[in-house]
Amino acid sequence: MRDAVLSGVFPPGQQMNEAELAGRFEVSRGPVREAMQRLVQEGLLVSHPHRGVFVVRLSEADLADVYLARSAIESTALRRIADLPDREPLAGHLAAAVAGMAAAVAVADWADVADSDLAFHRALVDAAGSPRLSRMYETVQAETRLSFQHLMSGYRSSAELVDEHRRLAALATGGDLQAALVELARHLADPVRILRRIGAAAGDPGAP
Repeated sequence: MRDAVLSGVFPPGQQMNEAELAGRFEVSRGPVREAMQRLVQEGLLVSHPHRGVFVVRLSEADLADVYLARSAIESTALRRIADLPDREPLAGHLAAAVAGMAAAVAVADWADVADSDLAFHRALVDAAGSPRLSRMYETVQAETRLSFQHLMSGYRSSAELVDEHRRLAALATGGDLQAALVELARHLADPVRILRRIGAAAGDPGAP
C-alpha cells in the first residue's frame, strides 16, 4: 500500500476504503487498517473524523516545511561528514546513487530517479553516524518521495537534477564544508521555487 501511494497509484486526495483495499491486496481488513494507521503516522495519509482516510495532498507550505526540516538535518550531517577521517566510503555510496539516477533519467524511469535521489540524501545523513539524525530524516523522506513526480515537471532538464547531485557529492566529500553547505542550501531551495512557479502558472500559488 505504501508503494502504491508513493508511486501515484493512489493519487493525492483519494479516499482509502478499507473493504476495497482488502480486496485489492487480498488480505483481511485488519492488516489494511494497521497499514493505514502506519501511513497516517508517516504523513502519507490523513484521517478526517466522520469523513474517512485520504492520501495527503501536500500544499506549497507543507513542502516548504519539509525542505526546511531537511535543510536542518542535512546541513548538520555535512558538518559531521567534514570531520570524518575517511570520506571514501561515502564517496562510493554517493557515486553509486548518482550513477543510478543518470541511468534512470536516460530511460525516463522517474520512480527509479526518485529512489536514487532519496538514496543519495540518505547516504549523506547516515554518514553522520547519528542514529537519531537518521530517524529524523525518515520522518520527512516519505513526504519528499510523495512530491517527487510533481516536482520533476519543473526542472529545466532531467540532466540538471543529476548534475546538482554530482556537484553536491564532490563538495560533500572534498572537504570544503562552506561550499558544500552553500550547494546544499541551493539544492534544497529548488523544489520550493519550482512549486511556486508551477502554482503561479496554474493560477493557484498555494497548490503543490
